[in-house]
Amino acid sequence: MFEKIIKKLKSINFVYDYTMMAPYIKRYWWQAILAVGITIPVGALDAAIAWVLKPYMDVVMVEKSANTLWIPVAIILFSIFQGALTFGANYVNTWVGSRIASDVKIDLFSKLLTFDVGFFDTNTSGNIMQRFNNDVDAACSGLLTNLKQFSTRFFSSISLICVLFYNSWQLALIAVAILLLALYPLTNVRKKIKGINQQTVFTNAELVTHYNEAFSGNRVVTSYNLFSYQLNRFKETLHDVFRLGMKMIQRTGMLSPFMHMVVSFGIALVIWAGSYLIVTGKITSGSFVSFIAALILLYNPIKGIGNSFNSVQLSLMAIERVFEMMQAIPLIKDNENAIELGDIKSIEYKNVDFEYVAGKPVLQNVNLKVKSGEKIAFVGNSGGGKTTMVNLLNRFYDVKNGSISINGTDLRNIKLKSLRDKIAVVFQDNFLFSGSIRDNIMLGNQNASEEELNKAVENACLSDVIKEMPDGLDTDVGERGSRLSGGQKQRVAIARAFLKNAPIVILDEATSALDNKSEAIVQKAIDNLMNDRTVFVIAHRLSTVKNADKIVVVNYGKIAESGTHNELINNQNSIYHSLYQAQLQ
Repeated sequence: MFEKIIKKLKSINFVYDYTMMAPYIKRYWWQAILAVGITIPVGALDAAIAWVLKPYMDVVMVEKSANTLWIPVAIILFSIFQGALTFGANYVNTWVGSRIASDVKIDLFSKLLTFDVGFFDTNTSGNIMQRFNNDVDAACSGLLTNLKQFSTRFFSSISLICVLFYNSWQLALIAVAILLLALYPLTNVRKKIKGINQQTVFTNAELVTHYNEAFSGNRVVTSYNLFSYQLNRFKETLHDVFRLGMKMIQRTGMLSPFMHMVVSFGIALVIWAGSYLIVTGKITSGSFVSFIAALILLYNPIKGIGNSFNSVQLSLMAIERVFEMMQAIPLIKDNENAIELGDIKSIEYKNVDFEYVAGKPVLQNVNLKVKSGEKIAFVGNSGGGKTTMVNLLNRFYDVKNGSISINGTDLRNIKLKSLRDKIAVVFQDNFLFSGSIRDNIMLGNQNASEEELNKAVENACLSDVIKEMPDGLDTDVGERGSRLSGGQKQRVAIARAFLKNAPIVILDEATSALDNKSEAIVQKAIDNLMNDRTVFVIAHRLSTVKNADKIVVVNYGKIAESGTHNELINNQNSIYHSLYQAQLQ
């Protein structure tokens, strides 16, 4: 039976989880060793207090001698020394744990930045916050607590068990047997809580998403009076958190009472057996009192371990989730023999198929050739695949079938950094980072000179806006650019693209959300940006693409027709002619 218990205890998986953390612990190995080393005397001093009770009881209580007055003083000194060491252990453990948490977060954030767009399509902000931040805190906090508790309790238990055997090997065998019996239920805790823990992590991530939506979507909530709707969704999620918490208690709540009962039974059994040994003269009263003190010191942590063991397991599961993300391989990555991209000569889509969801094609058998310096406009029905065409060029996603090549080389054989250095994108809704206008423009080229920056501002028709602002280029844009108008944000994004000076420019409906006045200014900036570059324009307003070298009509995932504006408009049966006439009307 004991072999089975020990085998079960080994399966709890402490060693595997801590092995994954080893590279991070290794960076602070001497501080970690110091932290563990301090706990050795902290644990051992528990046994010292129990051990000195034997001579005290035998000499003072039995022999009525007062030659042991040093014992109370020694106990006080032991306690003071133990308290000081406990503070030192807490301090060093906290330092090591915090540094490890910072290192893991840096590596995880670096990993997060490498994930493809598809990853962010299928994960909420709450889920990302949970997996890349909260799990690290839980893992490293657990690492800190577990190391300290384990080492302290380990050395305390070893020293106390030694005291038990020193006083009575017969009673010690009974005590150890009861100890193993009390620990046995812990072997099934992981299996009981793993499923609930995964659901809890997901539900807590939903809570974070609700907060993010309340912040980012506050204008929609206010405009549509969605207060009750959002509150009810939040309540439902909180109810799920409560339900899962109660289910966790149902599965693990009996651990501590059971262990308390077993330990109490063990103490009673030891007292009964000890009384017999005292009466028969096999042990002294002092040995028995010392034994009981050591036993209580040993069993007390065991009685409370049921409550803390859940936290230990949750921390271990957090470690596993952290390294699951750390070891995840992004879908979009450099091939082994990927090459650097040189000057752009040609771009070709060849028999391209693509789908976001399996079985629901977005692009089917797309073929398109583009020469360097050409201006290509994609038009067509909403959801037809226009944006997907340019997203594939930037390798936000990879094609399902077929290929996209530049200069005859498949994009998948070109280094990602090299490819994206050659492409500048202006989106319909451009994201601005917190900071100043200068900071956001300089993201296009962080080594640009002041002269290059001013030229980009001028070409983006942003100069007048900058002059009207008290802080000029150093004006804070607010979170997500909230302090700027739509047209101003677009011009900042265009200035950023100018500064990047990439040979390929993608304009994804860059003016569709603007009023006529803002559109006219932004369109002038866009015309400046398109000079001497290969340009892909996704256009909603067809009047903006009349001068394109080639207009490609994308409908329902296929290229329905292509040609110049004059060629397509003069064909009264063409889709483009119908779209153009509809907009004129």
